Amino acid sequence: MASTQDSVLREFCPLYYLLNAIPAKVQRGFRSVLVYLTAVDCSPDFVAVGSSIGMLYLYCRRQGHMTKYSIEGKLDSLTAVKLLSCFDDLVAVGTASGRVAVFQLVSPLPGRNKQLRRFDVQGLHRGPVTALAWSTNGMKLFSGDDKGRVVFTAIDLDQGECRPMLVLEESSAVVQIQYRSQVLLVSTLHRTLLHHQTLLQNPDQNQDQNPATKTIGTQPRKSSGRFGACFLPSLCKQSDLQMFAARPGLRLWRSNVEGDVQETRLLKGLFSQQVPGLALFPRPSSSGGCTPSERQLGVLCCFHQNWLLSWNEYSLYVLDYSTQELVGVLESSGDLVSVSCSENEIFLLKGDRDIIRLSTTPEGVPHSE
Repeated sequence: MASTQDSVLREFCPLYYLLNAIPAKVQRGFRSVLVYLTAVDCSPDFVAVGSSIGMLYLYCRRQGHMTKYSIEGKLDSLTAVKLLSCFDDLVAVGTASGRVAVFQLVSPLPGRNKQLRRFDVQGLHRGPVTALAWSTNGMKLFSGDDKGRVVFTAIDLDQGECRPMLVLEESSAVVQIQYRSQVLLVSTLHRTLLHHQTLLQNPDQNQDQNPATKTIGTQPRKSSGRFGACFLPSLCKQSDLQMFAARPGLRLWRSNVEGDVQETRLLKGLFSQQVPGLALFPRPSSSGGCTPSERQLGVLCCFHQNWLLSWNEYSLYVLDYSTQELVGVLESSGDLVSVSCSENEIFLLKGDRDIIRLSTTPEGVPHSE
C-alpha cells in the first residue's frame, strides 16, 4: 500500500455502552447459546443490530437505552436490518430462512403510535434475505434474497396489514437495493438494473421484454461479484435521477434513469497517492483472515454531502465524488460483516461482535454542513 495519512473520519471512542447491552450468550432450555451479531443499521435516532438468535437489538441514541424485539419462532438468524424515520419510526428485518418482519415502534410524541406492532411477510423468499429498502413514506418495503428474488410489500399502517408480491426474479443473489421516485435500483452478483414502478402493476410480464426494466450499461460484467449501486442525492423528478454502479477493477459507472452510462471513473490511480487511513482504537489482532489479491469496490452508499462509501468483506473506501479524492480507507482481514452510514458517520460490524463508529465528530457533537 502507498504511504498513509490520517483521515478526517476516525473512531473517537469504542462503543462499550452498546456492546455491553447485548448479551454474549443466552439460555435456551438447558443450552447456553452464543449470540453473534449479524447486521447493523444506523440513523440519527437509533442503532439497530441483528443477531444470530432471531433477536433485534434497538438502541435509542437520544434516550440512551436498549430495547430488544423478537421475531418469534425458531432461532432464525437476522441477515438484514433497515431503519426508517417518517411519521412513525419503523424497522424492517430479514432472516436466514427468508422471513421479513416490520416493527412499528412506540413513540411518546402526540399523535404517534402508542403500541408496538409487528407485520410479518412470509412465503415469497426462497433463501436468506440479503437486502432491504424503504420508500421515504414507509408505505413500501422492498426485500431481496440470495436466490435472486425481489419482493415488494405494500404496508398500510392505518389498517394494520401488509400485502407482499414478487416483482423480480433474477438468476443470481441480490446484493443491494434502493428505491427512489418510483424507481427500484437492484444489484445482483451478475448485473445492475433499474425497475420502474409501472412494472409493479404487471409483475408477470417478461422482464427482459418490458421497457420498465432496464439494465445499466450494455456490457455485462466480466466477472460476478458483490458490486452494488446507489442513487446520487437529489430533490429532482424521476427523469433527473442519477446513480453510481460499482464495476470490477475499481471502476465506477455513473448512469441516468434510462440505464445509459454517462461516465466511467477509474479509481485505481487514487491509491498510488497518499492513502488516508481510518484510525481505529487498538484491538486484539485477528488471525486466520485472508487478503484478496486486488482491491475491489462493493456495496455503495452516498452520504454527508458528496461522499461515497463502498465496502465489501475485505475493505471500506470513502471518497469525495465531487473532487475524486479519497477520504478514508480501511483494509481488514476479511471480517467486515455489515456497514451503514447516516449524516457524517459510519457504523460497521466486524467479526462476531465488534461494532465501530467512524465519524468526523464525537458522538453527541453536531456536525457542520
